[in-house]
Amino acid sequence: MDMIYRRLGRSGLKVSALSFGSWVTFGNQLDLKKARECLAAAWDAGVNFFDNAEVYADGESEKLMGQAIRELGWPRHEYVVSTKFYWGIYETRRPNMRKTLNRKYLMQAIDGSLRRFGLDFVDLVFCHRPDPETPVEETVFAMHDIISSGKALYWGTSEWPADDIRAAWEIAERHHLHKPVMEQPQYHLFERRRVEVEYARLYEDIGLGLTTWSPLASGLLTGKYIDGIPEGSRGSLPAYSWLRDKLTDPKANAAVKQLKAVADGLGCTLAQLAIAWCANNPRVSTVITGASRPEQVRENMKALEVLPKLRDPEVLARIDAALPKTK
Repeated sequence: MDMIYRRLGRSGLKVSALSFGSWVTFGNQLDLKKARECLAAAWDAGVNFFDNAEVYADGESEKLMGQAIRELGWPRHEYVVSTKFYWGIYETRRPNMRKTLNRKYLMQAIDGSLRRFGLDFVDLVFCHRPDPETPVEETVFAMHDIISSGKALYWGTSEWPADDIRAAWEIAERHHLHKPVMEQPQYHLFERRRVEVEYARLYEDIGLGLTTWSPLASGLLTGKYIDGIPEGSRGSLPAYSWLRDKLTDPKANAAVKQLKAVADGLGCTLAQLAIAWCANNPRVSTVITGASRPEQVRENMKALEVLPKLRDPEVLARIDAALPKTK
């Protein structure tokens, strides 16, 4: 099935419905050669959006992606690349450069990312988390200046509460500044409330677009953790030990077994069903996928073939019936 392209919210920019991200893998599981192979597989499938962040592998992810893209020889006008700021990557006891969205940090962070990527500009830049210690006005003005400088083309947020997104948008509206265009929230079968309830008013009110992450719930929705944590999986990595309780949760894995039965009935893998389910939400501009092997990339892209099957209300009802009931 050919790639589908969707507008990023109300902007004129179009991104592939399935995109490719580097969290966890680049610099942790993948070297340059494997990163290049995965990027090439995504590109061949029609992916045009590649997600990254300053903090991923402490900047190494941006370096790997930038070098791989140069070696692949992609025309700059044909791909969309992102970065995200908040956590910082400098080891220091002094303030201003970690867990912040203050002006000093943001203006220096964009320059650092561009150096690591080897690019003149990134297409999308996200405020990776809200910063309660920095006035929203300061952050909005700094992001406006980054866009106006040409170092990024659109800005948005990641995991911000709806009220904070609206506040930032209204400040930009009032002062005729570049407005936040997109949000990057976690969204998957076990994590739905923010996208489907909290942000509901923002789609029409401000034209918010979504670049959602973790469609497989960090691998839980692949079914690989039903019998424990396999060697070499994300759950086995020391840096991601905090995920282990979620990945081995008995109730979640019981639901995964039922969802696998639905996937089997549709003739697809559980992962393809989970990715397609996210992409089936019309509010989602793009679903960020990840992989450690090009074969995984190609398998994930086949989720596009599952999309038409999710038009059947009975299929969606079976999916909902398999999920744990929430109060």
